[in-house]
Amino acid sequence: MRYDCVIVGGGPAGLNAALVLGRSRRNVILFDDDSGRNLVTRESHGFITRDGIQPEEFKRLAHKDIAKYDSVEIKEERVMTINRVSDTHYEITTSEGKTYHSIKIILATGLREQQPNIPDIEKYYGTSLFSCPYCDGWELRDQPLAVIADKSVFELAKKVYTWSKDLIVFTNGEGRLELKDRDRLVAKGIQVREEVIDGLEGENGQLRSVRLEDGTLIDRVGGFVTPLWSHNAQFGKELGCEENEYGGIKTDEYGRTNVWNVYAAGDASLIVPAQVVIAAGEGSAAAIGVNGDLTNEYFDSED
Repeated sequence: MRYDCVIVGGGPAGLNAALVLGRSRRNVILFDDDSGRNLVTRESHGFITRDGIQPEEFKRLAHKDIAKYDSVEIKEERVMTINRVSDTHYEITTSEGKTYHSIKIILATGLREQQPNIPDIEKYYGTSLFSCPYCDGWELRDQPLAVIADKSVFELAKKVYTWSKDLIVFTNGEGRLELKDRDRLVAKGIQVREEVIDGLEGENGQLRSVRLEDGTLIDRVGGFVTPLWSHNAQFGKELGCEENEYGGIKTDEYGRTNVWNVYAAGDASLIVPAQVVIAAGEGSAAAIGVNGDLTNEYFDSED
């Protein structure tokens, strides 16, 4: 069987793309190996009618919606290769050793996060330390917070200041904060600590203090960090997709890449801002692009 579209990735972008294509009566298969970066997230915020929902519940409800459309399949398999095999379609192989064929591909593979080099940070990330103030700032409002970053610490601190004025910026010894930006932070009452962070202290994921290299403990109950983001899969690069200025897959407004019949959506293309509602919208746009192109190609053919 040749599918109209294969969707790689089962996060909000891929799920919403599957929903729209199912409603468009397209034969679709979505592959989800359950490796999304929101696995550590307890709640997702900023999505109207779903504010505060747990990611697993979001996925359950999405699968329930998609199940109404019998032309959509969801497979819990990892896609291993995507190859163009002719002028008409791609061949997809999976970790189960199976082969599938599809006219079009949507890459919704998301991102992988690498946390700052701070001992034990993984114990707190997703519970009291986060990356997106728009997603989790409200829950930490007016609390004593840490902003831990290197390259973009000034920009992150400015954003977090909206939710709490009790901030301490930690550069972790990286020395990336320019003097003029440091002065601007201090002028707003934001402390700046440039020492190396030796570790974090707390229990059950709840931060209590930041421990500096000299043993100094600075009380903080939560905060924000800037992970390094990289693609969760390299299919875009392998297929020859161009990148945008942020390192995401470059697309037009309907998810089309520069590569024939390859589309991208969600964090894999946008990268910033990274929110569930934005990723879902990107998935919808890519699905509309796929369906529109399939329709035009059918009417333009001579068959």
